Amino acid sequence: MPRLSEERREERRRHILTSAWSCFSRNGFHATSMDDVIAATGMSSSAVYRYFRSKDDLIDAAADEALTLVGDLFERLLERRPTPSPAEVLRTMAAEAHDRGEGRPYDLTRIAIQAWGEALRSPGLEGRTRSFYLGMRDKLAELARRWREEGTLPSTADPEQVATVLMTLMPGLLVGRHLVTPVDADRLVGGLASLASALSGTSHP
Repeated sequence: MPRLSEERREERRRHILTSAWSCFSRNGFHATSMDDVIAATGMSSSAVYRYFRSKDDLIDAAADEALTLVGDLFERLLERRPTPSPAEVLRTMAAEAHDRGEGRPYDLTRIAIQAWGEALRSPGLEGRTRSFYLGMRDKLAELARRWREEGTLPSTADPEQVATVLMTLMPGLLVGRHLVTPVDADRLVGGLASLASALSGTSHP
């Protein structure tokens, strides 16, 4: 029997992953069994286990992919020239949370929410998640430094504080979409502007 090419192996691995994502999006991590995933792939159990030894392996891969999705968003924003304004960034974040998964059999934003809970019980995933978000905060701080240098933010603005606000918003956008109601970008921008105005006279320690 001829050996599979590296490209074909990657195609099979990706097929198993996307099949698992569809199951996880629909039923969650713990209500999905390996048999469910195997059935969704249309492959034999031995073929699936050749790529993933357990459901925990699939959960880890799904969680990592969901984190990468969020990271890619901010990488794209950092690459843009001229630097997108704070309002543009907020609208992009809201659109990403709202539109991700449209037209696909799986939604990685649903998996991201599940992954946060999973990280609380899995030390390995917890460590990777923490490292990821700390790295993402650094990227957002770089974005805030550009705003300060370009005059979009006052010269006294602390990029780390701005990054903290932006990083905190993304989970809220995902929770809003799936558990409350999708967050309207204009309402988000308007609400933050009102808060900024109200806080502008507040003294900070």
